[in-house]
Amino acid sequence: MRTVGSSRIGISLLYVFLALASIVAVFPLLWIILSSFKTPGEMASNPLAFFPETWTFEYYKRVMTNLNFGINIRNSVIVSLLATAITIVISSLAAYGIVRFFPRAGKKMTKLLITTYMFPPILLAVPYSIILIKVGLVNSFTGLVITYLSFSIPYAVWMLIGFFQTVPLEIEEAAKVDGAGKMRVFLQVVLPVVSPGIVATAIYTFINTWNEFLFALLLINTSAKMPISVALYSLTGSEILDWGEMMAASVIVILPSVVFFMIIQKKIAGGLADGSVK
Repeated sequence: MRTVGSSRIGISLLYVFLALASIVAVFPLLWIILSSFKTPGEMASNPLAFFPETWTFEYYKRVMTNLNFGINIRNSVIVSLLATAITIVISSLAAYGIVRFFPRAGKKMTKLLITTYMFPPILLAVPYSIILIKVGLVNSFTGLVITYLSFSIPYAVWMLIGFFQTVPLEIEEAAKVDGAGKMRVFLQVVLPVVSPGIVATAIYTFINTWNEFLFALLLINTSAKMPISVALYSLTGSEILDWGEMMAASVIVILPSVVFFMIIQKKIAGGLADGSVK
């Protein structure tokens, strides 16, 4: 009985600790969100107050109209969706080909691909900038998407290999006996089986692309083409920093990723769990 009681106390203390840690982690985000709804006068007189006295969307109106953040949101959506779609198509074909046709060479290839993450992005900033300048792709969505693909595809291939290895070879052979070709087997038999992994990889790629800042700052030099992360940074360069506008802009940048991740977190967890089983 003592063992059962002590274990319950330990579990209760663990839950209390996790709850406190969650509050500490979430508090800055909640403070930013609530501060973005304060009035300009309240923001100046009592910026540390947690709850606003009067709720207003004034700062959001300023960000969307005066600062044209709607254009920057559109730019981020275009770049993120393009990079995610291209990454999923290429990495799915590559991972399936490695698993089914080049299993031995595939192991060495994936190790080589994943080594690209050993180098910090700042080391590649100058070479990437020089290459894109020479080919005339600086300050363009095409150059930015190509840059993102060089990082997202290797990781996506490495990630999807684990999912494709869970597909039984027997179901592919049965489909071939029924007259299905290789591409039909891939599209109609294999992809539905590994769809949780593809969803998880696509979400991971989209969130990383949406939040990327370094290369967007270096490669995009006009406000009309800036992604939202760079537009948020540009607010710090103004003569008078309006903290209310900064709070509202930060919520616009962060909240979509947080809400989106909370909605599909079960699919991500399920996909990662499936991919770990080989």
